[in-house]
Amino acid sequence: MSSKMIFINLPVEDLNRSKAFYEAVGWKVNADFTDENAACIVVDDNICLMLLTKSFFTTFSQRPVADTVAATGAAYALSLASADEVDVLTDAAVAAGATEELCPDKRAQEAEVGMHGRTFIDPDGHQWEPFYMAYQAA
Repeated sequence: MSSKMIFINLPVEDLNRSKAFYEAVGWKVNADFTDENAACIVVDDNICLMLLTKSFFTTFSQRPVADTVAATGAAYALSLASADEVDVLTDAAVAAGATEELCPDKRAQEAEVGMHGRTFIDPDGHQWEPFYMAYQAA
């Protein structure tokens, strides 16, 4: 296990629906850290999502759970190796039930700096922004 990893805890309405969604985009469920309250979704060697039922999520904080369907609480940007990977991931997400959010002005701004990005909203309202940017060698 890497010395540094990111675990993003996401509240979900229907754990099985959310697991199926993330499996459909190509990420894997780690059964060792999955039960009726939570599912560990492996994005890569250093990034995992912890999908938590809303009732279980409330045990992590005294603050109320945000309504991510009604409002944006965060945007999860994920750097990928190519523009094609961005399109494959976003297309798979939309096919699995996500909604693509289109913003022509944002796309134009990104294109000006050599970036290709798209945005999708998962079935629980969590906003994902996969992107690719060709970095110049230092």
